[in-house]
Amino acid sequence: MAATLPSMAGLGVENVETAKLDSDSPSQIEQEEMEVNLHIEGSGKRGLKRRASPSWGEGSSDSLSRKRLKDEHVGQEESTDSSASGLTDTMNRRTLIDDLAQELECGCCAALVYNPVTIIPCQHSFCGSCCVLWIKNGGTSCPSCRGLSTSVIPSRALQSMVNVLLRADPSRIRTPSERAQADEIYRPGQSLRIPPPREPSPEPTLPRNTDYAQPCPHCIPGNPFGWSCPSPIPDPETNQDQGWLLEDGAPPGHGFCGHCENLVALRAPSTSRCDFCQVSFCGIGIPERCYASSLRSQHLNGFSDLGDLIQAADTYECFEGNAVEVDILFDYLTEHRVTPKQIYQEIVQHIQNTPEQFTPLFDQELFTDIHGVAGGIDPNPTAPRQKICRWCATEVFLWGIRDWWIRERRKGRVSTAILDKPDCTSGKSCRNQKDPDHARECTLPSLVPWMTLY
Repeated sequence: MAATLPSMAGLGVENVETAKLDSDSPSQIEQEEMEVNLHIEGSGKRGLKRRASPSWGEGSSDSLSRKRLKDEHVGQEESTDSSASGLTDTMNRRTLIDDLAQELECGCCAALVYNPVTIIPCQHSFCGSCCVLWIKNGGTSCPSCRGLSTSVIPSRALQSMVNVLLRADPSRIRTPSERAQADEIYRPGQSLRIPPPREPSPEPTLPRNTDYAQPCPHCIPGNPFGWSCPSPIPDPETNQDQGWLLEDGAPPGHGFCGHCENLVALRAPSTSRCDFCQVSFCGIGIPERCYASSLRSQHLNGFSDLGDLIQAADTYECFEGNAVEVDILFDYLTEHRVTPKQIYQEIVQHIQNTPEQFTPLFDQELFTDIHGVAGGIDPNPTAPRQKICRWCATEVFLWGIRDWWIRERRKGRVSTAILDKPDCTSGKSCRNQKDPDHARECTLPSLVPWMTLY
């Protein structure tokens, strides 16, 4: 090998490489490159790099395509994740709305609370109108837990939550008719008082011997009422021979109370008699109801306020089933805050100013068989009527409310459209009063023509 070095050195490096390139073919060059590459890979040296292959340009395009596909796949996955996330958010929002609506559900009507109120002290909440109706129907406790309650206050916090819920889901709002009906019963922001539990009505004194009359409260010597019967009823338990058989009617000087139906001393200071049904009331059994009061100061039975009037089927019967006219009446009474008792007092005053006064009512036998006991004989049918019971007062009210409304409309306190409605030409015999279209065109005239002349 030492002998060959000089000869190669004499040729020069440049000449040797040129001569080698000229003599070798391209296939030999590629073969040598492959051997060098294999030698490099096998040697494990890290600092050496192979030259780029002639097809590097094509390989770079494939790499870009694969990168682009990868980026598109990642983008599709992100889009899918975004859609799934949006669907999840929608489902969570709907679940939240449903849960909130369930929490804001009225325990009485099972719908979303309207004008919510809260019972004190149990903190249960209801619609204001539902709570009013509960109290009017005799409720003296919370409708939900039946716990002892004292008052009802409007709930601003719940109303705010209801407003938020309705903005998120307007489909849950009450219908206009429901809201209008509820507004007639309860005014928003109004506090209510729950009455204390009523004491149970005393049970009537049932005779141990049902064939004989038992002594009345005034028949007992030394009774706490300050008055004793001049002819006391014998006690059949101690003196059956002198007992009074009930099949013979009431004992002398006695009758039966029109409310509690116990025996009553007719001449006792606490006893009162209705000048219309001629039934006596003891004033002892239930003092608030067992009495006949003066004509204009008496309370109505079952019509303490406008809510009772709205719920009563008798109101619609007074207008021959004309629901359109009744709704107009209710709107008027609500707007002007007119109570049933005020209407009754004006009806009584109007009747007393007429020539016939209460005669038409007696002719229709309105005050017959009202109570469970029989009334006495009217001692003077032409005498002025001064005392009346709650039941007869209600009969007067129902008899005169339609004519009162006709007179009230003619005062001009209603809209022109209502004021200009003509009377139905068929009068009381009209069979189309229940037809809403006919009822909107005309109104039912007075039952008694002379009632509207005074």
